[in-house]
Amino acid sequence: MRAAHAQGPGGGLRAREFWAIPFLSSVSPVSPAEYAAVCERLYALKARGVSFGIDRMLAFTRLLGEPERALPLIHVAGTNGKGSVSAMLASILRAAGRRTGLYTSPHLVRLGERVQVDGVALSEAEIVAYYGELAPVVAGLERDAPGEAPSFFELMTAMAFLQFARRACDVAIIEVGLGGRLDATNIIRPEVSVITSIGLDHCELLGDTLEKIAAEKAGIIKPGVPVVMGRLPLEAEAVVRAIAAERGAPLTSVREVFGEGIAAYPRAGLEGDYQRLNAATATLVVRLLAGRLGITDTHLQTGLANVSWPGRWQRTRLADGRLLVLDASHNPEGAAVLDDLLGKLVKETGRRPIVITGVLGVSRAAPLLAVVGRHAREIHLARPQQARASTFEELEALVPAEFFSRAATGGGQIHRATVEGLFPGPGVCAAGGPEDVLVVTGSIYLLGEVLARLEPDRGAGEQRLQDF
Repeated sequence: MRAAHAQGPGGGLRAREFWAIPFLSSVSPVSPAEYAAVCERLYALKARGVSFGIDRMLAFTRLLGEPERALPLIHVAGTNGKGSVSAMLASILRAAGRRTGLYTSPHLVRLGERVQVDGVALSEAEIVAYYGELAPVVAGLERDAPGEAPSFFELMTAMAFLQFARRACDVAIIEVGLGGRLDATNIIRPEVSVITSIGLDHCELLGDTLEKIAAEKAGIIKPGVPVVMGRLPLEAEAVVRAIAAERGAPLTSVREVFGEGIAAYPRAGLEGDYQRLNAATATLVVRLLAGRLGITDTHLQTGLANVSWPGRWQRTRLADGRLLVLDASHNPEGAAVLDDLLGKLVKETGRRPIVITGVLGVSRAAPLLAVVGRHAREIHLARPQQARASTFEELEALVPAEFFSRAATGGGQIHRATVEGLFPGPGVCAAGGPEDVLVVTGSIYLLGEVLARLEPDRGAGEQRLQDF
């Protein structure tokens, strides 16, 4: 299929040759067995665990010809909002007619969702072809430095860089996987670095204070590269400002440009006041790049209005006409947003919703269950198919007493359930009655499992490859 290329150290192709291989659009379809075999190999790689640091990624992409240097990039970090901001930026750039790459993680349903060009995800055939190309390079690196071969996330990041380079994208948005300073994506030198928000999450890895977490996120700031900062807690903002100043990186602040009142913030096609904060962040990024990329105010407005990002207060209708809302909310900052949205939903519908939830980790579950218990009429617990998922007992112990007081009016009940039992077929939910409003919230992994059941055209869910 391809001409032979000279081999470099570790079995990799020499600089610039590897990513210059023509785009894989002509790859032959693969059988389900071929794709399943590659997924098994990827899972084996993933099972080794997460290993932070950028040295492996630098060595890896050096053998690939540094494809990440082939096009302009935008780097997006943050506790919450980085996915939504990335989706908004991609939508705006596409509205401006720019071929746009988007790298995000984790995926909702299918692995290929992580790597998109103009909204089209990597196909199974492309994943198989990329794995076939990259596996010998990984093996060579393992031989050269046992135990230091690229991780699952690093392999997916390399696929993204290669895809965007080969597709000759005009620009690509790269979402940080976890943290920033030691994340595999932090080998890039972007046109703009973005920090959307700072909250307490992944504290065991990033630190137990807002200042420590801010320092890790701000680790993506590069000397002289402009920074856009969302509306952060003041103690986190001070850390980001100090690091930007130290590195000579010009900083633009959402708070300084748009103020504190939400009425001054732009709107987007995603629901919730917090999405207006994200839209403001995306707007400031676009203003920095508008001249170079030919982005007009019309492109900006069109892109914000048409953005789609599944699982972020996503409204849909079941086959029986009932309203179902899907919203990923998995940490204290997200729980505060959910509190506001659920309160508005109760006012809008005149009913307390039936809430289906599952979370990874008690520290995340505690603020979420406090909010759910405040607004729900009934709670169905469904554990995501992840090793870190909280148990039924852990979740039940966190439901506030006020929830049980609704038993007198027919509410206040908790049910242990499964995703398969709650969603037995496309567009069908077994929870609640004909007049009920339903909300699925908590882990993004739970939402992915639900979407795979509701919308089988998305393909079978790939839960084993979801985490990180």
